[in-house]
Amino acid sequence: MQTSSTNSSSFRHVREWVFDLDNTLYPHHSNLFSQIDQRMTGYVSELLQLPREEARRVQKDFYLRYGTTLKGLMEHHGVDPDDFLEKVHDIDYSWVDPDPALGAAIRDLPGRKFIFTNGDKGHAERTARQLGILDHFDDIFDVVAADLVPKPASESYDKFRALYRVDCTRAAMFEDLARNLVVPKELGMTTILVVPNNFEPTFAEIWESDRQRGDVDHVTDDLAGFLRGVAQSL
Repeated sequence: MQTSSTNSSSFRHVREWVFDLDNTLYPHHSNLFSQIDQRMTGYVSELLQLPREEARRVQKDFYLRYGTTLKGLMEHHGVDPDDFLEKVHDIDYSWVDPDPALGAAIRDLPGRKFIFTNGDKGHAERTARQLGILDHFDDIFDVVAADLVPKPASESYDKFRALYRVDCTRAAMFEDLARNLVVPKELGMTTILVVPNNFEPTFAEIWESDRQRGDVDHVTDDLAGFLRGVAQSL
Protein backbone atom coordinates (compact mmCIF):
# COMPACT_ATOMS: atom_id res chain seq x y z
CA MET A 1 0.00 0.00 0.00
CA GLN A 2 1.14 3.53 -0.79
CA THR A 3 -0.25 6.99 -0.21
CA SER A 4 -0.44 9.65 -2.94
CA SER A 5 3.19 9.16 -3.98
CA THR A 6 3.77 6.62 -6.74
CA ASN A 7 6.74 4.66 -7.87
CA SER A 8 7.58 4.41 -11.53
CA SER A 9 7.25 0.64 -11.80
CA SER A 10 3.72 0.41 -10.37
CA PHE A 11 1.86 1.61 -13.47
CA ARG A 12 4.21 1.05 -16.42
CA HIS A 13 2.18 -1.97 -17.49
CA VAL A 14 -1.25 -0.30 -17.22
CA ARG A 15 -3.20 0.48 -20.38
CA GLU A 16 -6.76 0.17 -19.04
CA TRP A 17 -7.87 2.85 -16.54
CA VAL A 18 -11.15 2.20 -14.73
CA PHE A 19 -12.78 4.83 -12.51
CA ASP A 20 -15.74 4.69 -10.20
CA LEU A 21 -17.85 7.86 -10.39
CA ASP A 22 -19.47 9.02 -7.16
CA ASN A 23 -17.03 10.35 -4.56
CA THR A 24 -14.14 9.17 -6.76
CA LEU A 25 -14.02 11.34 -9.88
CA TYR A 26 -15.55 14.26 -8.02
CA PRO A 27 -14.45 15.17 -4.48
CA HIS A 28 -16.39 13.93 -1.50
CA HIS A 29 -16.66 17.48 -0.12
CA SER A 30 -18.81 18.57 -3.07
CA ASN A 31 -21.56 16.59 -1.32
CA LEU A 32 -23.25 15.79 -4.66
CA PHE A 33 -24.14 12.26 -3.60
CA SER A 34 -26.04 13.59 -0.59
CA GLN A 35 -28.72 14.79 -3.03
CA ILE A 36 -29.05 11.29 -4.49
CA ASP A 37 -29.06 9.80 -1.01
CA GLN A 38 -31.91 12.04 0.10
CA ARG A 39 -33.89 11.33 -3.04
CA MET A 40 -33.53 7.61 -2.43
CA THR A 41 -34.88 8.07 1.09
CA GLY A 42 -37.82 9.99 -0.31
CA TYR A 43 -38.45 7.33 -2.94
CA VAL A 44 -38.52 4.54 -0.33
CA SER A 45 -40.72 6.65 1.95
CA GLU A 46 -43.29 7.28 -0.78
CA LEU A 47 -43.20 3.73 -2.15
CA LEU A 48 -43.63 2.00 1.21
CA GLN A 49 -45.63 4.75 2.91
CA LEU A 50 -43.08 5.04 5.71
CA PRO A 51 -41.84 8.02 7.73
CA ARG A 52 -38.50 9.24 6.37
CA GLU A 53 -36.54 7.98 9.37
CA GLU A 54 -37.87 4.45 8.95
CA ALA A 55 -37.53 4.64 5.16
CA ARG A 56 -33.87 5.55 5.60
CA ARG A 57 -33.28 2.46 7.73
CA VAL A 58 -34.83 0.31 4.99
CA GLN A 59 -32.75 2.12 2.35
CA LYS A 60 -29.47 1.52 4.17
CA ASP A 61 -30.35 -2.08 4.98
CA PHE A 62 -30.92 -2.78 1.28
CA TYR A 63 -27.67 -1.02 0.40
CA LEU A 64 -25.65 -3.11 2.82
CA ARG A 65 -27.31 -6.40 1.85
CA TYR A 66 -27.54 -5.97 -1.93
CA GLY A 67 -24.86 -3.44 -2.89
CA THR A 68 -27.44 -0.84 -3.94
CA THR A 69 -30.78 0.32 -2.60
CA LEU A 70 -32.23 -0.30 -6.05
CA LYS A 71 -31.31 -3.98 -6.02
CA GLY A 72 -33.07 -4.46 -2.69
CA LEU A 73 -36.17 -2.61 -3.89
CA MET A 74 -36.29 -4.76 -7.01
CA GLU A 75 -35.89 -7.98 -5.03
CA HIS A 76 -38.53 -7.17 -2.41
CA HIS A 77 -40.93 -4.73 -4.07
CA GLY A 78 -40.62 -5.20 -7.83
CA VAL A 79 -39.56 -1.59 -8.39
CA ASP A 80 -39.16 -0.37 -11.99
CA PRO A 81 -35.41 0.40 -12.20
CA ASP A 82 -35.85 3.06 -14.89
CA ASP A 83 -38.30 4.97 -12.71
CA PHE A 84 -36.01 4.74 -9.69
CA LEU A 85 -32.87 5.79 -11.56
CA GLU A 86 -34.60 8.72 -13.23
CA LYS A 87 -36.03 10.08 -9.98
CA VAL A 88 -33.00 9.69 -7.72
CA HIS A 89 -30.67 11.31 -10.26
CA ASP A 90 -32.84 14.39 -10.76
CA ILE A 91 -30.34 16.59 -8.92
CA ASP A 92 -28.42 19.87 -9.18
CA TYR A 93 -25.04 19.13 -10.81
CA SER A 94 -23.76 22.67 -10.27
CA TRP A 95 -22.64 21.49 -6.82
CA VAL A 96 -19.62 19.98 -8.61
CA ASP A 97 -16.91 22.39 -9.77
CA PRO A 98 -15.17 21.82 -13.14
CA ASP A 99 -11.77 20.21 -12.65
CA PRO A 100 -9.46 20.97 -15.59
CA ALA A 101 -6.46 19.57 -13.72
CA LEU A 102 -8.19 16.20 -13.38
CA GLY A 103 -9.19 16.30 -17.04
CA ALA A 104 -5.61 16.94 -18.13
CA ALA A 105 -4.33 14.15 -15.88
CA ILE A 106 -6.81 11.62 -17.29
CA ARG A 107 -6.10 12.74 -20.85
CA ASP A 108 -2.37 12.10 -20.39
CA LEU A 109 -2.81 8.48 -19.31
CA PRO A 110 -1.86 5.98 -22.03
CA GLY A 111 -4.56 3.57 -23.18
CA ARG A 112 -8.31 3.33 -22.65
CA LYS A 113 -10.28 5.00 -19.87
CA PHE A 114 -13.67 3.91 -18.53
CA ILE A 115 -16.19 5.02 -15.94
CA PHE A 116 -17.63 2.00 -14.09
CA THR A 117 -20.54 3.07 -11.91
CA ASN A 118 -23.42 1.63 -9.91
CA GLY A 119 -25.41 4.65 -11.08
CA ASP A 120 -26.87 5.07 -14.54
CA LYS A 121 -25.20 6.38 -17.68
CA GLY A 122 -27.13 9.65 -17.76
CA HIS A 123 -25.96 10.53 -14.25
CA ALA A 124 -22.38 9.65 -15.14
CA GLU A 125 -22.49 11.72 -18.32
CA ARG A 126 -23.95 14.77 -16.58
CA THR A 127 -21.43 14.54 -13.76
CA ALA A 128 -18.44 14.04 -16.05
CA ARG A 129 -19.62 16.86 -18.30
CA GLN A 130 -19.91 19.20 -15.31
CA LEU A 131 -16.38 18.21 -14.28
CA GLY A 132 -15.17 18.87 -17.84
CA ILE A 133 -13.76 15.36 -18.23
CA LEU A 134 -16.41 13.49 -20.25
CA ASP A 135 -14.50 13.64 -23.54
CA HIS A 136 -11.49 11.86 -22.03
CA PHE A 137 -13.34 8.57 -21.53
CA ASP A 138 -13.82 5.78 -24.06
CA ASP A 139 -17.09 4.62 -22.53
CA ILE A 140 -19.28 4.42 -19.43
CA PHE A 141 -20.30 1.07 -17.95
CA ASP A 142 -23.32 1.61 -15.75
CA VAL A 143 -25.59 -0.55 -13.60
CA VAL A 144 -27.97 -1.03 -16.55
CA ALA A 145 -25.15 -2.45 -18.69
CA ALA A 146 -24.40 -4.75 -15.72
CA ASP A 147 -27.98 -6.08 -15.95
CA LEU A 148 -28.71 -4.23 -12.69
CA VAL A 149 -26.19 -6.36 -10.76
CA PRO A 150 -24.08 -3.80 -8.88
CA LYS A 151 -20.53 -3.80 -7.64
CA PRO A 152 -19.13 -5.54 -5.61
CA ALA A 153 -20.82 -8.61 -7.17
CA SER A 154 -18.32 -10.50 -9.32
CA GLU A 155 -20.88 -10.76 -12.14
CA SER A 156 -20.72 -7.00 -12.63
CA TYR A 157 -16.96 -7.06 -13.19
CA ASP A 158 -17.26 -10.10 -15.44
CA LYS A 159 -19.73 -8.28 -17.69
CA PHE A 160 -17.50 -5.20 -17.79
CA ARG A 161 -14.33 -7.02 -18.76
CA ALA A 162 -16.11 -9.24 -21.29
CA LEU A 163 -17.80 -6.29 -23.00
CA TYR A 164 -14.57 -4.33 -23.44
CA ARG A 165 -12.16 -7.28 -23.57
CA VAL A 166 -10.18 -5.82 -20.68
CA ASP A 167 -6.89 -7.46 -19.79
CA CYS A 168 -7.08 -7.15 -16.00
CA THR A 169 -3.34 -7.66 -15.59
CA ARG A 170 -2.89 -4.39 -17.51
CA ALA A 171 -5.69 -2.52 -15.73
CA ALA A 172 -5.96 -0.15 -12.76
CA MET A 173 -9.17 0.59 -10.88
CA PHE A 174 -9.94 3.65 -8.75
CA GLU A 175 -12.68 3.45 -6.11
CA ASP A 176 -13.82 5.20 -2.94
CA LEU A 177 -15.06 1.91 -1.42
CA ALA A 178 -12.49 -0.75 -0.54
CA ARG A 179 -15.06 -3.54 -0.84
CA ASN A 180 -15.50 -2.66 -4.53
CA LEU A 181 -11.78 -3.32 -5.07
CA VAL A 182 -11.75 -6.88 -3.73
CA VAL A 183 -12.77 -8.53 -7.01
CA PRO A 184 -10.60 -6.27 -9.22
CA LYS A 185 -7.59 -7.15 -7.08
CA GLU A 186 -8.39 -10.86 -7.39
CA LEU A 187 -8.62 -10.42 -11.17
CA GLY A 188 -5.13 -8.92 -11.28
CA MET A 189 -5.90 -5.20 -11.46
CA THR A 190 -3.83 -2.58 -9.68
CA THR A 191 -6.18 -1.08 -7.09
CA ILE A 192 -6.35 2.50 -5.81
CA LEU A 193 -8.57 3.64 -2.95
CA VAL A 194 -9.60 7.30 -3.21
CA VAL A 195 -10.36 8.88 0.19
CA PRO A 196 -11.62 12.41 0.98
CA ASN A 197 -9.12 15.28 1.02
CA ASN A 198 -7.50 15.82 4.42
CA PHE A 199 -9.37 12.83 5.73
CA GLU A 200 -9.22 12.83 9.52
CA PRO A 201 -9.56 9.13 10.48
CA THR A 202 -6.49 6.99 10.05
CA PHE A 203 -6.31 4.56 7.17
CA ALA A 204 -6.71 1.73 9.67
CA GLU A 205 -10.06 3.16 10.73
CA ILE A 206 -11.24 3.36 7.12
CA TRP A 207 -10.05 -0.21 6.59
CA GLU A 208 -11.76 -1.57 9.68
CA SER A 209 -15.08 0.14 8.86
CA ASP A 210 -15.32 -1.59 5.47
CA ARG A 211 -16.85 -5.01 5.97
CA GLN A 212 -15.43 -6.42 2.71
CA ARG A 213 -12.05 -4.80 2.52
CA GLY A 214 -9.38 -6.14 0.21
CA ASP A 215 -5.69 -5.75 -0.51
CA VAL A 216 -5.48 -2.20 -1.88
CA ASP A 217 -2.25 -1.28 -3.64
CA HIS A 218 -2.43 2.52 -3.31
CA VAL A 219 -4.38 5.13 -1.36
CA THR A 220 -4.75 8.79 -2.28
CA ASP A 221 -6.77 11.81 -1.21
CA ASP A 222 -5.76 13.76 -4.35
CA LEU A 223 -6.80 11.95 -7.52
CA ALA A 224 -5.55 14.57 -9.99
CA GLY A 225 -2.19 14.81 -8.24
CA PHE A 226 -1.89 11.05 -8.06
CA LEU A 227 -2.61 10.69 -11.79
CA ARG A 228 -0.11 13.42 -12.67
CA GLY A 229 2.50 11.47 -10.74
CA VAL A 230 1.54 8.30 -12.58
CA ALA A 231 1.76 9.96 -16.01
CA GLN A 232 5.14 11.46 -15.19
CA SER A 233 6.47 8.09 -14.13
CA LEU A 234 5.52 6.32 -17.38
